[in-house]
Amino acid sequence: MIEPHKLNQLQPGQKRRKLALTFGALERDVDGIPEKGNEYNFKSIPRDEYIKKLLAIVIQDEELPAESKKQLEDVLYTAPFDEKRACNLARNNLLAIIGTFPAEWDLIIAPHASPLDENGVVKARDFFSGVYVYAEDIRSPFNCGSIFRTAEAMGAEKVFISPMCIDPNHPKALRSGMGCIETLGFERKSVEELKEFAAQNDLPIFVLETGGTPLEEFDFPKKGICIIGSEELGVSPQALGAATYGRVSIPMKGLKASLNVGVAYGILMQAWMSSLL
Repeated sequence: MIEPHKLNQLQPGQKRRKLALTFGALERDVDGIPEKGNEYNFKSIPRDEYIKKLLAIVIQDEELPAESKKQLEDVLYTAPFDEKRACNLARNNLLAIIGTFPAEWDLIIAPHASPLDENGVVKARDFFSGVYVYAEDIRSPFNCGSIFRTAEAMGAEKVFISPMCIDPNHPKALRSGMGCIETLGFERKSVEELKEFAAQNDLPIFVLETGGTPLEEFDFPKKGICIIGSEELGVSPQALGAATYGRVSIPMKGLKASLNVGVAYGILMQAWMSSLL
């Protein structure tokens, strides 16, 4: 938290970023889930009055559209004062000026369940040891980033990619990955190299593909590698042959019966994670 008068000493861009972070921290404080070190702690001013002072600063921003200014003024002068709505609206309007999507900023300021040091900083990410995904020939950078984001969120240890997979460092992949590509890291491996790694570490391999055991009936391993295939062709014959632990499928009702590979992997990982808890 920062004292309101100090904000006015900052340059506009720095001020907006600091305000966005502060409103995010305040919103979680209002919800009763503040991060360690970011609790509201000004004894000289009640939290609602502090939020009002920050809101007034945002309203004065010359880059704020007139419609947004009117919206924030309505919140500021409406009784009873809605602290959470004020924080949320102010933060989203600031991010619009900054040019950042709220979801991208949320990755920076979201609460973490990982171990924290004495300063409240995450020491290491929490994950399921021995849980891996192999992305085979994924062409879309958006799908690639989505796979990394799901893998990180659901506790995969690492991501392997095939030689023909899109480069995860592609700008569009990095954007949809929301920082998870940098957090997880990756290794390129051929199917043969993946089989060698699995054999060396006693890891079963299974594939997410049509024609397999329904998701709700599949006996997920405690550790293993899940192979997901390309958007157009699915899992290759070589990868299917490497899947000694079998094939799992997601039951569907629709006429098209088709899911985006990133969505399908998300469904798969949620089920796998649930089996490990």
